Amino acid sequence: MRSRPHDEAMAELFRDDPSFALDLINNILEDGDQAELLIVLRQMALALGGMQMVAEQAQLNPTQLYRTLSARGNPALSSLSAILRAMGLRLAVQPLPAVLPTA
Repeated sequence: MRSRPHDEAMAELFRDDPSFALDLINNILEDGDQAELLIVLRQMALALGGMQMVAEQAQLNPTQLYRTLSARGNPALSSLSAILRAMGLRLAVQPLPAVLPTA
């Protein structure tokens, strides 16, 4: 059996189970791990037809998209919003659970 890169395997998993991808993204957002979020978004871009297609839908230069979703990427909110919109997603704000004061 031929092995394949992790990103390709995850992209296939996301295509087969889009709800898993959404749950994973939301869990990552709860943890606040930006590097992990960029990895998953890169894998989702592969699942949705590739970086070129997502770049076109997001109206970004493909090189900019590659840099934005790289391990050292630091996307501006406008870029992140455009990328998510191209993937059929959006950011949402939710209240944090109430924290009980300690005695």
